[in-house]
Amino acid sequence: MPSRISKSEFISLIAVMFATIAFSIDAMLPALPEIAAELSAGDVNQAQLILTSFVLGMGIGTFFTGPLSDAFGRKPVVLVGAGIYILGAFIAWISSSLEIVLAARVLQGLGAAAPRIVGVAIVRDYYSGREMARIMSIAMMIFTIFPAFAPALAQGIIIFTGWRGVFVAFIVFGVLISLWVALRLEEPLARENRRPFQGKLLWSAMVEMLRHPTVRLSIVVQTLCLGALFTMLTMVQQIYGQIFDRADSFPFWFGGVALISGSASVLNAILVVKLGMRRIVTLTLGAQIVLSTAMVLLEGVTLNDTLSFALFVGWQATVFFMAGTTLGNLNAMAMEPMGHIAGMAASVIGAISTVCAAAIAAPVGLLFDGSLLPLTFGILTMSVIGFLLMLRMAKIEDRQLA
Repeated sequence: MPSRISKSEFISLIAVMFATIAFSIDAMLPALPEIAAELSAGDVNQAQLILTSFVLGMGIGTFFTGPLSDAFGRKPVVLVGAGIYILGAFIAWISSSLEIVLAARVLQGLGAAAPRIVGVAIVRDYYSGREMARIMSIAMMIFTIFPAFAPALAQGIIIFTGWRGVFVAFIVFGVLISLWVALRLEEPLARENRRPFQGKLLWSAMVEMLRHPTVRLSIVVQTLCLGALFTMLTMVQQIYGQIFDRADSFPFWFGGVALISGSASVLNAILVVKLGMRRIVTLTLGAQIVLSTAMVLLEGVTLNDTLSFALFVGWQATVFFMAGTTLGNLNAMAMEPMGHIAGMAASVIGAISTVCAAAIAAPVGLLFDGSLLPLTFGILTMSVIGFLLMLRMAKIEDRQLA
């Protein structure tokens, strides 16, 4: 274990590194109406791209940060990534056009990939087996707090400083991570254990993975589940504000849903031993098809505002819950046949699924027309395709066992 800091401080540092991405996405949600009014008054839906542009940059960064940290060490890559993140936040802070803000958010996402991806490698450098699993579990428990409270924190900042104050908060957050890592964390990867960065290895890993049917299908379904999650995130603030007139209380509803949905990972850990990963994913997608179909059909039914809002919040929780019971399982299913290239495989899986999910969520989000239909029908479509692909995966595995 690291000798300079205690185990509790180490876990806290890793949790904060993991939280970079959640904080950078969820803290922007309350700011979208002000940004839309100031920078994209002609088409308020374009403000949603502030979320998906960050995700796009994060996905691209995921390709490279792991292999780069193997070549140059963990601390340098984290610090450079944090520097890029801070630079992106600074550019967004001073920008006067939406296009520049979007470019800055891509840059932010590119930098944010470093603490998130390299953080996992740092834990593996110091720990293994059950102790690694325990450290990761504790860190992830702390990490789940950030999505719940980030919108409320951002709402408070916006009240006093406007939307640009959120980017100042990102700068402060990036500086704190940089100082914490620079001053307290020892470099965990010795020079003799480093491996040169080779782009051709990334390419060969990607080709090998895409040729494997189970891995290929797992990545596609993971992309669809991430796409459903990102689509919900891009539209959810507008839905609370424009459809239900609850913009002021949005951060608190969002936080409550996030906390409740956090139990999905706990439930998955209990059920996965009994049911298996593939069955849990298939059942979850099947349930989401039923729930999303009901939401689509209810769009044509006149309900009182309170009941309509309650149904939406409940369905929103199921979409977040779906992420907790599918993404980890799908990632593990894709990684299982790739143990001989685990590091490269993790980067490729994360990058492909994230970039493609952002590419799905962005155009669906721009279809928002003041109703729930674009969101409910979009998530229903992704769930149906994912469910059918899981059935196909089951047939392939059954043929392999025969």
